[in-house]
Amino acid sequence: MPAVLDRLRHPAQVVVTGFGSAVLVGTALLALPFATASGESAGWLTALFTATSAVCVTGLTVVDTVSHWSVFGEVVIAVLIQVGGLGIMTLATLFTVLVTGRIGLRARLFAQAETKALNMADVRRVVRDVVLFSLACESLAAIVLTARFATGYGESFGRALYLGIFHAVSAFNNAGFALWPDNLTRFVVDPWVCLTIAAAVIVGGLGFPVVFELLRSWRRPDRWSLLTRITLTVTAVLLAAGTVALTVTEWSNPATLGPLSGPAKVLAGFFAAVMPRTAGFNSLDIAQMYPSSWLVTDSLMLVGGGSAGTAGGIKVTTFGLLAFVVWAEMRGESRVNIGHRRLPESAQRQAVSLVVLGLCLIAVSTYTLLVLTPHSLDRVLFEVISAFGTAGLSTGITADVTPAGHLLLVLLMFTGRLGPLTLGSALALKERTRRYELPEEQVIVG
Repeated sequence: MPAVLDRLRHPAQVVVTGFGSAVLVGTALLALPFATASGESAGWLTALFTATSAVCVTGLTVVDTVSHWSVFGEVVIAVLIQVGGLGIMTLATLFTVLVTGRIGLRARLFAQAETKALNMADVRRVVRDVVLFSLACESLAAIVLTARFATGYGESFGRALYLGIFHAVSAFNNAGFALWPDNLTRFVVDPWVCLTIAAAVIVGGLGFPVVFELLRSWRRPDRWSLLTRITLTVTAVLLAAGTVALTVTEWSNPATLGPLSGPAKVLAGFFAAVMPRTAGFNSLDIAQMYPSSWLVTDSLMLVGGGSAGTAGGIKVTTFGLLAFVVWAEMRGESRVNIGHRRLPESAQRQAVSLVVLGLCLIAVSTYTLLVLTPHSLDRVLFEVISAFGTAGLSTGITADVTPAGHLLLVLLMFTGRLGPLTLGSALALKERTRRYELPEEQVIVG
């Protein structure tokens, strides 16, 4: 193992290797005969797809989770979700602390790449806080869900506890796996279930740096960092806009919001706007939504959640930074200023690169999947963005995709979880620094 780590000089390489190893282990476990309810092996492709979806906290499935997998298989899925949500390097660093009582420089660098810690000296504390905070949030959500399932739906305490823990882990890690064939549509009018899961999804998707800063100085907004301000602002705007757009669009749809009362429509609309933050739960039948609602959901899934959290997508921070870059360019300003801070050019390049790479990958994957399947463009595009954004929502075509299409979705989920830039840098053999500048020449743009 030390020899392998010596070959992986870049922290991003270790992160990619860690996630890949978790997927392989999960595939092997889910391929075991007793991982399925029937006692027969699920097959390597089904096991690979499910393991990747769990580790990458996506939620897309090719088989019904509750009827296909045994309790052992469901526990494996929950563990893979937890491992993927916290991050391979976060868990590895935690184990190093517990065993040795200290963290070496190399381990600090690897954990920093996973947790996005701003100071290497803080990595040990950050890893500890991430794990404790995650377990605390999951425990709180599990308690509420367990009580609701036991008192409101007649489940035995043991079954209610199992359901509560599984869905709390799935919600906080933005995975979207559910233990009912219809996901959460049976709870569409239940605020206890829907709001608890929505709250866990939002908190997990904000990103650990933002959450910890809010816990430290929630009474002093003037001291919030630029990251926290952008994340909270863009998140609030997207949630509000998504709720209004989806509620208004689906208000009279007889297959979704039509039969519900006014308050229930608002609750379902809000839940539908939260889940594209890359959670994957649904209390409405996605396949019965209008295409205009699919477009809104596509946009929300592409943006995703906060940086260094359990959510996927290009991140709300990236979206917010690009909005300020465009605004500065429209005003003719040579520098991008946000509040009383100037945005570094490196951050601008990273944001543009991430979006361009993501859109190119989505375009190529959509074309490929259209060739491989008979489904329409709107459904295929929805599936591709859901996989790339690790959202897990689907219009119902996941199981109908060809084996080649399933492998493409596996690649999209893996890339979307780690990020195009992280994956690209992990594959680079070495970093190059240009030691000279070339003459500048203006080019016509537009």
